[in-house]
Amino acid sequence: MAKLVAVQQLQPCHHVPRVSPGSSLLHSSLSEFNGTALNISVQKKRKVWQPKGALQVKASSAKKILIMGGTRFIGVFLSRLLVKDGHQVTLFTRGKAPITQQLPGESDQEYAEFSSKILHLKGDRQDFEFVKTSLAAKGFDVVYDINGREGVEVEPILDALPKLEQFIYCSSAGVYLKSDLLPHFEADAVDPKSRHKGKLETERLLDSRGVNWTSLRPVYIYGPLNYNPVEEWFFHRLKAGRPIPIPNNGVQITQLGHVKDLARAFVMVLGNSKASKQVYNISGSKYVTFDGLARACAKAAGFPEPEIVHYNPKEFDFGKKKAFPFRDQHFFASIEKATRDLGWNPEFGLIDGLADSYNLDFGRGTYRKPADFSTDDMILGKSLVLQS
Repeated sequence: MAKLVAVQQLQPCHHVPRVSPGSSLLHSSLSEFNGTALNISVQKKRKVWQPKGALQVKASSAKKILIMGGTRFIGVFLSRLLVKDGHQVTLFTRGKAPITQQLPGESDQEYAEFSSKILHLKGDRQDFEFVKTSLAAKGFDVVYDINGREGVEVEPILDALPKLEQFIYCSSAGVYLKSDLLPHFEADAVDPKSRHKGKLETERLLDSRGVNWTSLRPVYIYGPLNYNPVEEWFFHRLKAGRPIPIPNNGVQITQLGHVKDLARAFVMVLGNSKASKQVYNISGSKYVTFDGLARACAKAAGFPEPEIVHYNPKEFDFGKKKAFPFRDQHFFASIEKATRDLGWNPEFGLIDGLADSYNLDFGRGTYRKPADFSTDDMILGKSLVLQS
């Protein structure tokens, strides 16, 4: 049987032109956690620090909310916003990781208050019969599906909750078909062969079932606790004082969105009639080149401007290793629709968002994956031979 328990944590831990290719949850000087102040030039632009996330987003009434997942990255920040707004929040996980974790700069009192209100439903979402029986027994008004990848994973949830008020899904901008015309808009063609095709199938399933659904399509997500090597990849190389290898000419344009801005968007679609049966791109307001991102990471973290080495990926065999964390192409999306319909705007610029991530995570000595410079060494070794 499913076990629903309140979690008590005993030990706190310390318009946009098209181009062709060629709240806040953490207090710091840049957000709402009392993190380390930043000693970088971006501080000089503001005389008084105002907490980000001043906009309070509330549904019309308190809801009984289920989050599928919620213990790793997006859900950590989303669950705090929902609890703060008075909703009853249950996390559905396999129970292999702690259900809550104290965030950097979060006081013991704040953490204790949050963790005492979080409920946990332990189970495997691949066990469809268990999902149906346990969810039907508990009943929920709203489901946030943060970690769903296939439509078949969603069917038992819908079967169990026939009176569900809203299903809010985390999709991906990776579903769009590669195009010479950018940015991607929500109505653009999608790629049925994308590695995210399961998310497309889920969106179609939700629409076919007639439920009230909303899907958010982030581009690249970054921020504290990021388990994907996005900014962390650059920070490792900057800290080691190494050159940063970037494929081709480095002017490929991409886009990053801060996890806390994404969490706010997830809250702002809750109970919002404009968001019914809609898809929204969510990311930052600026686009950036690969070279520009390397320099932005250095500036945000207080490192000297990095040496950048360009290489031709076709000249190397990296095996199964990934030499660069981004797809080697222009890839960015318009966020106009979310801004228009939801009144949502990203609060983090790229530099202060990267600084928030660094100061509350990597800069404290925490990261998800250790540094691996093996592909870098292959690239830099060949570069030295060619230079000689």
